[in-house]
Amino acid sequence: MLIRGLNGFDACLGGILSIGNFDGVHRGHQLIIQTLIQQARSQNLPAIVFTFDPHPIHLLRPEFAPPELMGIEDRAAILQSLGVDFVIAYPTDHALLRLSPEEFFQQVLIDQLKVKGLVEGPNFYFGKDRSGDVSLLQQLCARAGLSFEVVEPDICDGRMISSSEVRNAIQSGNLTPATEMLGRLYQVKGTVVHGDERGRLLGFPTANLSEVSTLLPGEGVYCGFGIVGEDRYPAAIHIGTNPTFEKSEKKVEVYLIGFSEEIYDQNLKVEFLEKLRETETFSDVETLKAQLAIDVETAKKQVLEWKPAQ
Repeated sequence: MLIRGLNGFDACLGGILSIGNFDGVHRGHQLIIQTLIQQARSQNLPAIVFTFDPHPIHLLRPEFAPPELMGIEDRAAILQSLGVDFVIAYPTDHALLRLSPEEFFQQVLIDQLKVKGLVEGPNFYFGKDRSGDVSLLQQLCARAGLSFEVVEPDICDGRMISSSEVRNAIQSGNLTPATEMLGRLYQVKGTVVHGDERGRLLGFPTANLSEVSTLLPGEGVYCGFGIVGEDRYPAAIHIGTNPTFEKSEKKVEVYLIGFSEEIYDQNLKVEFLEKLRETETFSDVETLKAQLAIDVETAKKQVLEWKPAQ
């Protein structure tokens, strides 16, 4: 259950809590959630994730706010699929951000939520200017008689998995490590809108995706999946401009392999498997069409050979 605003906390008072942004709900987050649920179930208490809406950086330094990997609703859905009982999207304002670590602990966690225990990662910080760390949190929990556990980070290629690491991989178009860190394919979603219909004239009609609010991979051609409703189709995806036709507008164009219906104004989800090539300028339309045919066959082959991690 996703709880937004300052009301509706009655159902989740007195639970085991983990605080964080949980953007992407990557493998490191998943380890924290596993421990959170174990602690909660062993005490017959609700397992609760506490996150901020919006993220504090949007108020403190909006110019440095990175694009999200997923919106709060999608985060909540994945967290609940992992077994979390409640996700609290706590309203962030400057008054909240001015609270010292001790004040935040007492006023929000103890007085308002009446938590019985906390589970965090080793790099957790809280309170004004992020001045509280896990060492202070452990002391505060001990004084209040709360359980507290620190979950060691997960490692990928020698580096600690974090939302920033996932974001960097996606922005560079390096989807393989991003998939490994997430434990699933990276996904974006948007609304299908009318485009120039140039793809249709070339024999490869694409769905042009608009209103994508989360991070897009770097420019290039990718293979992956398009999800229409409950149906999943192999896809070749282009992100970027169209220099062959001297178009400078950045677009997301999705060719759904084996799909021919009109889906304008409908939602489309796109999962990214692998980058196939960079965006190129072609000398003529026939050369472009030939390359598009290669892209589609390569995408189809890569998707058919892909096996999700167990």
